[in-house]
Amino acid sequence: MGICSGRTVIVTGAGAGLGRAYALAFAAEGANVVVNDIKREAAEAVCAEIAAKGGQALANSDDIARMDTAQKIVDAAVARFGDVQVLVNNAGIVRDRMFASLTEQDWDDVIRVHLRGHFCLASILVRRWRDQSKAGAKVDARIVNTSSGAGLQGSVGQSNYAAAKGGIAALTLVQAAELGRYGITANALAPAARTGMTEPVFGAVMKKPDDGSFDFFDPANVAPLVVWLGSPLSRQVSGRVFEVAGGQVSVADGWRTGPMRDKKSRWQPAELTEVVDALLKEAVPPQKVYGT
Repeated sequence: MGICSGRTVIVTGAGAGLGRAYALAFAAEGANVVVNDIKREAAEAVCAEIAAKGGQALANSDDIARMDTAQKIVDAAVARFGDVQVLVNNAGIVRDRMFASLTEQDWDDVIRVHLRGHFCLASILVRRWRDQSKAGAKVDARIVNTSSGAGLQGSVGQSNYAAAKGGIAALTLVQAAELGRYGITANALAPAARTGMTEPVFGAVMKKPDDGSFDFFDPANVAPLVVWLGSPLSRQVSGRVFEVAGGQVSVADGWRTGPMRDKKSRWQPAELTEVVDALLKEAVPPQKVYGT
């Protein structure tokens, strides 16, 4: 009996990389897994891996960023497994360019897949879980979102991606605050791992070691926390963003109100140079933007 035995999880972008690692790890812990990926063949290959190990999985290639097709994903999961308890929003793309060269299409593509992709399935499932809760059923549901260090600290050449991932972190906080009453938790990850998205930029840094030592950037290193967050064991944890890499797990410390000056009346513009200088000296310096 695994920690997710009898639970059904939808993992988006699960045909490769982190999503594949999550799907395999959930199945190993007894979950039924809906393997969603835009590449049908990749989704089917992951399902075959799960089936070969005695697990239960369903391949799906419907678009996560449209409400009608997202509904098809949920409907397929319910038809096959009876219900859904966990959503792992993992799918993503990059269109990296310096901000001065970024096109409208670069912006829209990334925002669509990440932010709208995080909205559609969650919206459908949350309404389902809310209705179950209001009908008196015991709901123990999970939303696991995917942010990024780029979203938490920024990343040169990735303004569209950083904006989307920062939005996902904020979305997670609001989901957690609003949905706890229905038995739903929402948390997010900022993972560092070797994937198709990181390969073009960080391929040399993240490559698998040749000497057989610990493979720090193996996507499978991130999967245990994702599975735990999807399990009943995590019901007390919500509204958190975890950074995960190798064997490291940390809780991100987000924006919070810092040092303050209160004049008790309106400031004059010329006064604020001295005030802001003093505040910045007292404030904790922000982490550096990636790439600087």
